Amino acid sequence: MRLALVFNPFKYKLHEENLRVVQKYFGMFPPLSLAWVAAIARQAGHEAIIIDARTLNLSMEETLLRLKSYKPDIMGFMMTTYMFRDTLEWIRYLKKNLSIPVVVGGYNLRVYPKESISCPEIDYGVIEHALESVPQLLEALEGGRKIEEVVGIVYKKDGRLMMNPPRPVDFEKFPYPARDLLPNELYAEFPTERKNFTVMVTSLGCPYRCLFCEAGGTAYNPRSPRTVVDEMEECYRRYGVREIDIFDYDFTADKKRVIEICRGIRERKLDILWACRSRVDIDAEILREMRDAGCGRVYYGIESGSEEILAGVDKKITLNRIRETIRTTKGLDMKALGFFLIGAPGENKDTVRRTVRFAKELRLDYVQFSKCLAKPLTPLWKDMVKETGRDYWKGWILGEEEDKVLPRPWTGLTNEEIDRLAKWAYVSFHSRPEFLIRSALRVRSFSELKRKFLGFMDMVFSQEGASKADENFAAYNEDPQMMHFYRKIAKFR
Repeated sequence: MRLALVFNPFKYKLHEENLRVVQKYFGMFPPLSLAWVAAIARQAGHEAIIIDARTLNLSMEETLLRLKSYKPDIMGFMMTTYMFRDTLEWIRYLKKNLSIPVVVGGYNLRVYPKESISCPEIDYGVIEHALESVPQLLEALEGGRKIEEVVGIVYKKDGRLMMNPPRPVDFEKFPYPARDLLPNELYAEFPTERKNFTVMVTSLGCPYRCLFCEAGGTAYNPRSPRTVVDEMEECYRRYGVREIDIFDYDFTADKKRVIEICRGIRERKLDILWACRSRVDIDAEILREMRDAGCGRVYYGIESGSEEILAGVDKKITLNRIRETIRTTKGLDMKALGFFLIGAPGENKDTVRRTVRFAKELRLDYVQFSKCLAKPLTPLWKDMVKETGRDYWKGWILGEEEDKVLPRPWTGLTNEEIDRLAKWAYVSFHSRPEFLIRSALRVRSFSELKRKFLGFMDMVFSQEGASKADENFAAYNEDPQMMHFYRKIAKFR
């Protein structure tokens, strides 16, 4: 079968956790989930393409022309909860003009599997991972298997929504994502220093149970060090990748594994700058190994400058441990980024000010101040649904709720105050002369300088005090000439 996977653009939403300007400059990331689906389908003997309409800034009409040229047998889309309506709008338009089956997957299917395919335009949903589900579904559509035998899908039969339970999968068995189907030269994130840039996921799950995180308490499922380094080498040699951001919830969870990966990178002499996410309870030995293997940035979940707030979200870290880890990281000449929450349980204006002072004290290279949100599957969300008897996210998927700012009953701050405090936190942190000079001296390219300058100016002058919807929202793309090149060559494929 011929499978066409579409990654659509999306507008800024009031219910998001980031400010509009932050979301604009957050990054152009490869749709890794779709690249895995494509690789899995091809491994099973099928054909596949990926149309990254978001990165290429394609309209629905332009995407439709490419699909008609390819003549797919089935279309696939990734559904996130935030952007469900945007993707559904694209599905409705494309299906109306192509009349072929549609399969969806992604995080939202784990939370709302039946609701996600309740609209008539969507035929099938993959509940968990595609490794077994997609090949079996394509086989069933070809007539070689009964639909009832396909594991891990939700589908329609005789007017009813049916669900076949998923099975646990071994992440080690996943093929490498089909990056040959992607415009790798166009991807970047806000701190990117080198091109080509890509992202990797080397492990699934997180054993910790922070109240605001959807991954808390999920099973840790890592790929082997050899497999990780093999994928890095493929990125380096085949796709010209020189910078990788590892998107694991906690890359440093297994010390022995991290050290083996780092030594593998050095043994193969891969000149790659890479970044990862980590808790602050990491020791100096791992950081030295990472530094020696090319790790230039570590993204730490710090969350707050208040011990009380940290305890309230069950973070299980202390301010002194944070100070020690950031000091060690920067002492090894590695950049440190801090993730912070604004509006966490127990938050007030004073704790926000303490958090910003703490971020400045740490001399972090990058910061992200997100608005604390009751995201699906988080303890905060479960408590809110239990207490109110209403599930906004389910209503959003079913078309019963409009996009709106969600309540935060765990804090005395209003949503407008949280927005204003988040903007103030960004501007206050980045406006310091010492920070501006230090950051400018570490810039490695004109594109990096332009991206950071425009992001700063937009935050100061364009970011509204209280978040507003933006129908004309478009993510920042720093290489329009290369984008237009990809748009042209794709017409002749």
